[in-house]
Amino acid sequence: MRIRKLLALGICGVMALSLGACGSGGDNGGQGGESGGQLIIYTNSGSDGRDAWLEERAAQDGFDVEVVQIAAGDLANRIVSEKNNVQADLVFGLNNVEYEKLKNEDTMEKWEPEWSGEVDLSLGDPDGYYYPLVIQPLVNIMNADLENPPQDYTDLLSEEWTDKYTILGFGGGTGKTMLAGFLVRYADPDGELGISDEGWDTIKQWIQNGHMEAEGEDYVGAVIDGSRPICEMWGSGVLQNEDERGASFQIMSPEVGVPYVTEQIAILKGRNNTEQAIEFANWFGSAQIQEEWMNEFGTIPCNTGAYEKAPENVKEFVDSVHQQDIDWAFVAENLDAWVEKVELEFVQ
Repeated sequence: MRIRKLLALGICGVMALSLGACGSGGDNGGQGGESGGQLIIYTNSGSDGRDAWLEERAAQDGFDVEVVQIAAGDLANRIVSEKNNVQADLVFGLNNVEYEKLKNEDTMEKWEPEWSGEVDLSLGDPDGYYYPLVIQPLVNIMNADLENPPQDYTDLLSEEWTDKYTILGFGGGTGKTMLAGFLVRYADPDGELGISDEGWDTIKQWIQNGHMEAEGEDYVGAVIDGSRPICEMWGSGVLQNEDERGASFQIMSPEVGVPYVTEQIAILKGRNNTEQAIEFANWFGSAQIQEEWMNEFGTIPCNTGAYEKAPENVKEFVDSVHQQDIDWAFVAENLDAWVEKVELEFVQ
């Protein structure tokens, strides 16, 4: 198993901030909609050779697929814009928030994969429209020698931690999702944008007591040398930085849990290849193929059969945290407005 490649390429390709748009490929030449024809697959997780690998590997097992890489920020909008002239059969790689938008637009088929008993269904859709493939825990890493480290975001509000932690920018997937994970603790149907006054006061204190990521700065280096010993990080970044920098980190593990960005797969509505699309999804999400996907591109698979084959350092990291219970439909409905309020009113 190529551990260095696994770490260097990153645990998940799901993060919107790390992927750029590639060619559209949405025009299937009139073949994709015919039963038994080519499957068109949209994804934001097709970079770094993932698209070519998946096309070639699927062909070995009899699937004719075209993988179309689209940046995460554009992918859901693309699917919605095509709902009356559907161009793709499947989509994978987006997180729960984006899938909730697609669900609200009635763009997906309800289905159940053969491997549903091999994954934690709480990571996916309770109504059965999308299912989990890989996970990305979002955490705070801390200097290995930091004494009496904070155990939760709320601990960071004290004067002791003023300017000692970095908050990632809210234009990226990690910073935005971690903001959501903090805000949902204070959900209040009568509050502004569904959040209580206490919640907004807490978020304001958290932002203004900390340090917002600055472009080009080495915030991980600041954790390692102790000058600013805490920062937010996605799971692959934890392992990659430990490997490449020869560092080790403490991981903040709040009792409430940490947000998991989960890469999901869904069947799109409006094509004639639904049965074949489900067959492909059954194949792609299987333990065997998810193990191969993990070994090639460094994902943390949701499929337990594949995860059992993961490197020990990956397992140790995942075991050190647990999933926060988040109402992703609530987040999807409010996240853009939350970010706008925070950036306009709290970020100095």
